[in-house]
Amino acid sequence: MNQLSQESGVRLDKWLWAARFYKTRAIARTMIEGGKVHYNGVRGKPSKTVEEGAEIRLRQGNDERTVIILMVSSQRQGATQAQALYCETPESIAKREKIALARKMNALTMPHPERRPDKKERRTLLRFKQTNLQESD
Repeated sequence: MNQLSQESGVRLDKWLWAARFYKTRAIARTMIEGGKVHYNGVRGKPSKTVEEGAEIRLRQGNDERTVIILMVSSQRQGATQAQALYCETPESIAKREKIALARKMNALTMPHPERRPDKKERRTLLRFKQTNLQESD
């Protein structure tokens, strides 16, 4: 049987693992139970049976993706074959790019110091922080 053929009865956690969103099924299950995965707008359960055309919204770190299931498979394949199982919505792609750009711009506004503070600078920083804490109390 073709491994990317239409299969029935594939669990949500197994499909997410096969589509390479998570490295293990246990991690996929933990994320689903933690509310990071929504299936058709509803908080998912690991045992939920997936169907073609369903919408999955999942959160990975700072990124939130919305994907449509194109094919159902229970077998984990290579990355290029796994990408054939789903397509990401254009709104999701645009939103992720916008957030990534905002993250880069935020990093530019707070540059890292060129070196570690020496003893005198550390004492100055500590005094500054302590006076601010005392004023707020």
